[in-house]
Amino acid sequence: MRATTSVTKPDDETVVLRGISIPLASDVGGAFITDCSRNRERLFSDQQICEKYGLTMNAWAEIARKQAVRLAVNAEHERRTFNGDAAREAAAKFFTKAPEVLDTILQDQRASPRHRIEAARELRATANTGAEKAGNTSGMFSIVINLGADETLKINKRIAPLTPEEAKENLDAE
Repeated sequence: MRATTSVTKPDDETVVLRGISIPLASDVGGAFITDCSRNRERLFSDQQICEKYGLTMNAWAEIARKQAVRLAVNAEHERRTFNGDAAREAAAKFFTKAPEVLDTILQDQRASPRHRIEAARELRATANTGAEKAGNTSGMFSIVINLGADETLKINKRIAPLTPEEAKENLDAE
């Protein structure tokens, strides 16, 4: 009868990055596995992996042969696929080409005026300028205090200088 289980060697649970043995379960090891998953998704090239982690192509090929790395990359790839991270990152990467395509349409004198106007609108929306610019929420603060028993106190205020009346009230309160 043949054994159906195998025990992974302890050195298979680490990778050597920049000359240092890194456990796959560490923060750096996790980042490496995520980048390997991006490589599998064609968002990160072999050269980018090698440059970022100080690997030679031979070292990269050796790491790719490790069963623990392959299993971890497969699990990370599956996680990224199911939670949408892989699709979002791919869309962001490919979206960077959109402004160039839109500019080509906008500059094309033979293109329909409707298409040129739509290209201009999309470029404006992409640049997030003009009338379509979203409101600036950086001037807001929010405080949430959990009082227990499913009761919370929420404060949402705009950050603004005090009016003269508010300043006077604050001085009088002290």
